[in-house]
Amino acid sequence: MAFDVSCFFGVVLFSAGCKVITSLDQMCIEKEANKTYNCENLGLSEIPDTLPNTTEFLEFSFNFLPTIHNRTFNRLMNLTILDLTRCQINWIHEDTFQSHHQLNTLVLTGNPLIFMAETSLNGPKSLKHLFLIQTGISNLEFIPVHNLENLESLYLGSNHISSIKFPKEFPARNLKVLDFQNNAIHYLSREDMRSLEQATNLSLNFNGNNVKGIELGAFGSTVFQSLNFGGTPNLSVIFNGLQNSTTQSLWLGTFEDTDDEDISSAMLKGLCEMSVESLNLQKHRFSDFSSTTFQCFTQIQELDLSATHLEGLPSGIKGLNLLKKLVLSVNHFDQLCQINAANFPSLTHLYIRGNVKKLHLGVGCLEKLGNLQTLDLSHNDIEASDCCNLQLRNLSHLQTLNLSHNEPLGLQSQAFKECPRLELLDLAFTRLHINAPQSPFQNLHFLQVLNLTYCFLDTSNQHLLAGLPDLRHLNLKGNHFQDGTIMKTNLLQTVGSLEILILSSCGLLSIDQQAFHSLGKMSHVDLSHNSLTCDSIASVSHFKGIYLNLAANSINIIPRHLLPILSQQSTINFSHNPLDCTCSNIHFLTWYKENLHKLEGSEETTCANPPSVRGVKLSDVKLSCGITAIGIFFLTVFLLLFTILLFFAVKNLLRWKYRHI
Repeated sequence: MAFDVSCFFGVVLFSAGCKVITSLDQMCIEKEANKTYNCENLGLSEIPDTLPNTTEFLEFSFNFLPTIHNRTFNRLMNLTILDLTRCQINWIHEDTFQSHHQLNTLVLTGNPLIFMAETSLNGPKSLKHLFLIQTGISNLEFIPVHNLENLESLYLGSNHISSIKFPKEFPARNLKVLDFQNNAIHYLSREDMRSLEQATNLSLNFNGNNVKGIELGAFGSTVFQSLNFGGTPNLSVIFNGLQNSTTQSLWLGTFEDTDDEDISSAMLKGLCEMSVESLNLQKHRFSDFSSTTFQCFTQIQELDLSATHLEGLPSGIKGLNLLKKLVLSVNHFDQLCQINAANFPSLTHLYIRGNVKKLHLGVGCLEKLGNLQTLDLSHNDIEASDCCNLQLRNLSHLQTLNLSHNEPLGLQSQAFKECPRLELLDLAFTRLHINAPQSPFQNLHFLQVLNLTYCFLDTSNQHLLAGLPDLRHLNLKGNHFQDGTIMKTNLLQTVGSLEILILSSCGLLSIDQQAFHSLGKMSHVDLSHNSLTCDSIASVSHFKGIYLNLAANSINIIPRHLLPILSQQSTINFSHNPLDCTCSNIHFLTWYKENLHKLEGSEETTCANPPSVRGVKLSDVKLSCGITAIGIFFLTVFLLLFTILLFFAVKNLLRWKYRHI
C-alpha cells in the first residue's frame, strides 16, 4: 500500500509541472533580425506597426494597396529593397518614396498601373533596379524619368509596348539591362535606338516579340553586352538588321511552339557583317548543313546548337578555329565520333547532355581536343564495361568531367589515367562496377570534388577512395553501408583533406565514435535522411565550427553530456526528427532556445511527443519541470502521512516487543 501511495504522489509531483505553453507567430516572418521581413499574401492594406523602423528588405507582394503615397512607407526610411508584386496598385502619387534615400530596388510587377506621378520616384539617391513587368504599360512616356540617373536595370516584359522610343530626357547612361520580352515590338528604327546611344555594354532583350523588321544601322552606334531575339520566325530579318553591329552575345534560339523558317547557309552569311563572340541557335533546324555553313563564324567563341536535330557534323568545317565552348545537347547522335571533334582545335568546353539516342563513346573520339578543360556527357544512357581511358584518350588538360545519369559503367584500376588533372568528377546516378581491388581514382592527385550519389558502391572497400590527397568535397548520398553502420575502420580514412562530406539517405543506423577521426579539416557534414539516434552525435565530437545536418533522422532525446558537442558547431539542423518535448529532454530544449542563432530549419523542427504538442515548434514550447505549489502541497501531505504511519509502526513494534519479553 505504501508503494502505491508513493508512486501516486510521484506522478502528481512531477507530471503536474510538464505544462506546455506556445507563443503566437508574428504576422510577418522575420528572415533577418530588424532588417528582412516577409509579409507576402497576408491580405494587408497597410504596413503593420510591428515592422521595425530599421527594416531594409521588405517582401510585401500579394497584398492590397490600390493607392500608395508619401505616407505609405514613410516610417521605413532604411528600405533598400521593396517588393510590391501584385498588390493591385493603380495609383502612385507624388513623392511616394521621398524619404527612402537608400532604396535601390523597386518591384512593381503585376500591378495594373493607371497613373505614376512624374515625381513618384523622387527620393532614392541610387535607384538601380526597377521592375514594371505586367503593369499594362503601352507607351514608354508613362514611365517617370525624374531621378533615374543611376538606373542600371529596367524590366518591362509582358506589357503592350510597340515602340521602344524613350523620352528625350530619359537617362540611359548607366543602363546595363533593358528587358522588353513578350511585348508587341515588331519594328526597330534608328530613331527608336537613338535614345539608348549613351548606354555601353547594354543587355537588350526582345525575346518573344516577333520582330519583323530592323532599319539598317539601327544597332550600329552602340556596343552591346547581349542581344536576345528569341522566338523570331525569320532570322534573315535579324542578320540583315544587325549589320555593322557589335555584341558579345547574340541569342536567336526559338521555342517548340514557334513556326519558324529553317536556317540556311545563305542566311548565316549575315554574320560576316557583324561582330559576335557568343551565338545561341537552339531548337532551330538547318536546311542545308555543310562544311561551309559556319564560314562567317570566324569570331565566334561560344556556340549553342542544343536541340537542333543534328545527327552528325561534317568534317572540315570552316570558320570555327577560335571556338572555345560548344553545346550540342539534346541532339540525335549515335556515336560521339559523329561530332568530328577535329573541327574545333581550340575547344575548351564541350557539353553533350540529354542526347535523344543512346550515345556510344567509341574510342578516341575526342583525342584531337587536347585543350579541353570541361566535358559534360550526362543524361546520355552511356554504357561501358571498361571506362574510361580508351574513350577519353589524350584529354590530359581536362579539369571537369560529368558522366552522371548514365547506364552502368565498369571502372578498372586508374580508370581516369588519361585525365590526370581532373578537379571535379561527377558520376551521380550512374551505377558503377568497380572491377579491381585498387581505387579507380588513385591517380587523380588534383581532384577536389567527387560526386558518387546513388552509384551503388561497395562501401566496404576501404581502398575505394585511395590516391585522392586533395579531395575536399565528397558526396556519397544514397550509397548504403553494411549493417547500416560506419565502422571505426572505413573508406574515409584515406581522404584526410576532406572539408565537405555528404552521407544523406545512406540508410545509416549508427556511426562509430572514431569513424571520422582521420578527417581533421571538416566544415560541412550532412547526415540527413537516415535513421540515426543521438548516440551517433559523439562521432563529430572532435569537429568544431562545422555545418551539421541531422535532419530527418530518429533523434528524440539528446542527453546533457552531448550538448557541448553541439555547442561547438556553427550551424545545426534538427528538423523532421521525432523530438521529445517532455521534461525528460529539458536540457536539450533549454539548450535549443539558447542557441537559436545557430539552428537551421527551425520552422520544421517540431515536437513529436507528447501527443498534446505534436507539431509545435521547439522554439515555442515552454516547460516547467520544477516542483510547483501543488507539488509542494502534495509533498507536505505525503511527508505528514508518512511520519504518522512511521510513528504508529514504531509504536506497534515496541508494543509487540514489550509483550514478548
